[in-house]
Amino acid sequence: MILIKTEFLMGNEAIAYGAAAAGVNLVAGYPGTPSTEILETAAKIAGGSFYVEWSTNEKAALEVAAGASYSGARTLVTMKQVGLNVASDPLMSLAYVGVEGGMVIVSADDPGPISSQTEQDTRHFAQFAHLPCFDPSSPEEAYAMTIAAFELSERYKTPVLLRPTTRVCHACASVEVETERTPKSPCGFIKDTQRFVIFPRSSYLNHIKIEERYKPLSDEFSASTLNRAEYAGKIGIACGGISYAYVKEAIGLLGLSDFFSILKIGTPYPFPERLALEFIDKTDKIYVFEELDPVIEKELIFLCGKNNISTEIHGKYTSDSPIAGENSVEDIKQRLAAIAGINDSAAAKSSDSTAAKNSDSTAAASSDTAAAANSDTKTTPPDLPIRPPVLCAGCPHRASFLAVKRAMKGKKAVFSGDIGCYTLGNAQPLDMVDTCLCMGAGITIAQGIHRVEPDTYNFAFVGDSTFFASGITGIVNAVYNNCNITVVVLDNSITAMTGGQPHPGTGKTMSQNPGNKLDIEKVLAGIGVTEIAVCNPFEFDKAVETVKEVSALDGVKAIIFRAPCVNLSAPSGGCKVTDKCIGCKKCINETGCPALVVDGKKVKIDDNLCVGCTLCAQVCPVKAIEFSVK
Repeated sequence: MILIKTEFLMGNEAIAYGAAAAGVNLVAGYPGTPSTEILETAAKIAGGSFYVEWSTNEKAALEVAAGASYSGARTLVTMKQVGLNVASDPLMSLAYVGVEGGMVIVSADDPGPISSQTEQDTRHFAQFAHLPCFDPSSPEEAYAMTIAAFELSERYKTPVLLRPTTRVCHACASVEVETERTPKSPCGFIKDTQRFVIFPRSSYLNHIKIEERYKPLSDEFSASTLNRAEYAGKIGIACGGISYAYVKEAIGLLGLSDFFSILKIGTPYPFPERLALEFIDKTDKIYVFEELDPVIEKELIFLCGKNNISTEIHGKYTSDSPIAGENSVEDIKQRLAAIAGINDSAAAKSSDSTAAKNSDSTAAASSDTAAAANSDTKTTPPDLPIRPPVLCAGCPHRASFLAVKRAMKGKKAVFSGDIGCYTLGNAQPLDMVDTCLCMGAGITIAQGIHRVEPDTYNFAFVGDSTFFASGITGIVNAVYNNCNITVVVLDNSITAMTGGQPHPGTGKTMSQNPGNKLDIEKVLAGIGVTEIAVCNPFEFDKAVETVKEVSALDGVKAIIFRAPCVNLSAPSGGCKVTDKCIGCKKCINETGCPALVVDGKKVKIDDNLCVGCTLCAQVCPVKAIEFSVK
């Protein structure tokens, strides 16, 4: 039996209570008006039943939550609308990767603006990222929508945006809330690189899935009580969010409840098209009131044009509602009175818009008759051989990954990766990248997984260039929030994957002039990392022991594997396979180096690829590989 009590709550408090009722396991965010009280309330009511943190910034908060959601936890992330800009990098990728446990991202918009730099509209981000969006109109609805958003998120394995505006966030109302809250029992992180490591091919396939879910979600929202049509007269009003509350109050003050029909949009994306089409069909004109941008208005215009319907749509595009700032009861009341003709004000100007004409234009057909120059015969070239992406022969990242893998053999460990050459550590036989979301995210995702599974060894790999680009913030977050992870900096002294550009740790500028060289060890020490080890990954046995020693320590610790990219210097020699080779292929099966090839029952080394890194020689059980100076 669910026990209910009535609480007098601010809208932000109602969202926190809704998350608790939904069984939230982790709440992370960054303070910003009008969203701040959500996380503060969550911390107040958690009582140790779920984890709450202020993160270093919104990007870190979203990535911590992503790691926890990958592990099956339900997570809530809070920020204001400009904070969503900071979190947009992981947000866009997370839309493709998806989640396991439900994730609700609250982005509180600030029409006015009252305390912000911009009036940007989060509903556009929902469309841009293809994420479902809920738009509450009251504290009571904010509570209910939070619960519904968690359920939808988990069912569709996608993050969901909740977009309260200032007047919803800071309004107060009596809200019926559940008194008994039981956090969800997470399943734990289940390794699935096809799902959690974002590669171009998987992104393409996931994009298709995202597009295909639009119509089912739109139909579901059309039947949901989150959206509804209230029919009266032939003049309609479409509205969403706090504007719905304003419209209802204005109509009540004017005594026009039997004059206007109302379409309430609680889920602006995906748009409830079927419900909207029914409303359009039963009205002659529709006036749209919304904050901030003409999102609902544009959707209605699109539906009219798409279906050749002549219903007039009035709103921001026709100057029938304000183009910026907040709406208000008084302004809407004056406009509705004018539309109904019950005072001396001029009636609202109607547009003479006509239905969009269907275009008869077709794409020009491309010619397929071109022949090879100076040739009367056509030849079909052979299919190119498939070459999967792989770390270069002699890449130091291979040795680093293998050292960690060997040190963690038999232990419960998760390896959170990042964007760069080292993403290729995902490939067999290394299989050392369990997650990859966006630059710098491995460090914070590892923290989220740790919060759900503290008995796991959590490693976060980051390159030296990415360390400076977006890794430092995540490490600050880990130190500040007393997390237990091992950060592995793969320092190859270059921005390798994009062509060898310099970065703050190289001591050179774009013009190759000397620059101030930032020391990674000093940066780590400066932000509070007390255990920092530096080693050469090609000193393999020492590297393995270093990983064992450092990872056994508590708190945030770092290992810097330092060895230059193979493209920075010419090889001094190469490796040769001797007659001692017993054909066990351990060198191939453990390292996956492309310079190693099978030669009958034994192994040989391609001299054109080998740079003499000696990793294969160090893993060979019979010492059948030797280094020779060129």
